[in-house]
Amino acid sequence: MGFEQSRRLRRDAEDNRQRIMAAARTVFAERGLSAPLEDVARQAEVNIATLYRRFPEREALIEAVLADRMTELARLAEEAMHIPDPWEGFKGFVERICAMQAADRAVTEAFTACFPDSPAMEEPRSRAIEALDALIHRAQRQNRLRPEITSSDVILFLMANTGVLSSTRHAAPGAWQRLVSLLLDSCSPEGPTSPLPPVPGPEELHDAMLAARPRR
Repeated sequence: MGFEQSRRLRRDAEDNRQRIMAAARTVFAERGLSAPLEDVARQAEVNIATLYRRFPEREALIEAVLADRMTELARLAEEAMHIPDPWEGFKGFVERICAMQAADRAVTEAFTACFPDSPAMEEPRSRAIEALDALIHRAQRQNRLRPEITSSDVILFLMANTGVLSSTRHAAPGAWQRLVSLLLDSCSPEGPTSPLPPVPGPEELHDAMLAARPRR
């Protein structure tokens, strides 16, 4: 095999990988991490054999997608450090990642399962936690955030938001915003900092509770 042919094959392989990654982000966002890989291949316009050559196991593809999302979370936390008001920086970051959960089922489901323990996840995960810790400590130094709050509390917020989203995504799609506002109010030493979003109506909550019932 000549040099040019070898280089072209490597380029084609990388192009296929990027197409599969982009397709997986779209499919997993809409249908969750258990979506059929055949749907990912169809979205990427490659055959399923090509997908498995690039990602031999589903977990490898999920890790790659979640590593990208974790890198984005780290970037959002780092950007929030540039907001002059430390409370607004912390609050805005939490609101943005919760909005990501609402828009992307892959992000939602990631917080109800163990993150893959892999080198691909370790660097962006460490970067995200480090950036979040810096955001929290900055707000606490200026007495804009309760001193007991840690990054673990933010993870709990995301897990709580996951639970709400799983049952209200269709029945009461704005319910998560009220939950997040209530959780953020609990973090402020000054008490409530903004009006609460509307509460879901009784019919919406009834439908959400029906959706949350275990299926037999």
